[in-house]
Amino acid sequence: MTRVWLPDPPEAFGGLPAGLEADVWTGGDELPPSADQVEFIVLPFGVTPDTLRKITALPSLKAVQILSAGADRIRPYIPGNITLYNARGAHTPATAEWVVGAMVAHLRNFPRFFAAQERQTWDETVSDSVAGKRVLIVGYGSIGAAVERRLAGWEVTVERVARHARDGVHPIDELPRLLPDADVVVILVPVTAETEHLVNAEFLRAMRDGALLVNAARGVIVDTDALLKELASGRLRAALDVTDPEPLPDGHPLWSAPGLLITPHVGGDVHASRERAYAVVAGQLKRLATGEPLENAIGPQGY
Repeated sequence: MTRVWLPDPPEAFGGLPAGLEADVWTGGDELPPSADQVEFIVLPFGVTPDTLRKITALPSLKAVQILSAGADRIRPYIPGNITLYNARGAHTPATAEWVVGAMVAHLRNFPRFFAAQERQTWDETVSDSVAGKRVLIVGYGSIGAAVERRLAGWEVTVERVARHARDGVHPIDELPRLLPDADVVVILVPVTAETEHLVNAEFLRAMRDGALLVNAARGVIVDTDALLKELASGRLRAALDVTDPEPLPDGHPLWSAPGLLITPHVGGDVHASRERAYAVVAGQLKRLATGEPLENAIGPQGY
């Protein structure tokens, strides 16, 4: 029998396949009695670094499954003898919806109109249009494809960028050529040594005047100081679901930067998000029970 730890009773995952035994562990410092036998742990949200160090030292542990797609906060604590798996695809629809929603909200001045509503002021002004825009998706994976599907029929032109070229997708080293033509630049890359501060001063300077930057990836992908300079000048606009630092502290200049829409890292947070993540885990449990290879392994570089 293979011992697994789950953040909820097995019924939440559709039951436990034959060949597996489960304990419920919600992420606290006190570990279940089976700590020496557990081989597969589904990591609850909010586990502290100290607890991560404790569980990754368990003698029989072989795999850690997270409930999110992004693994950058967990990966540094996972030693080489343990494989980390993410919940790729679970939060794709919600994150894609956030990207398109933020794009529409910003271009159509929804934040301005909401502020006017709170003041009870009829602030009539002309907005920009989504139709006719060139949208550059940087990090064209499952979420990028979902964004493009949701933009179908909106009369936009989509350009795609990924680490390596493939049919219809540009390699990332073509960004300097692509950025000046983009009206909207969507950031969806994972955090790696190569992508930290990918959106730096040079990247931002290459964007055309009035362009909109949309970041639904991680805050460290964007150089905050460089972005603040462009926002302060009024040359660029931005919509951020993630920031560096995060959470954004009181008094941080991003709060008052002009042309900026901020949401508190909620791109994947919808009522169905837990069920979708648990469905990914259910598939992993079936593979584990039947000896099939598990899916969505995260390597040292975050993909």
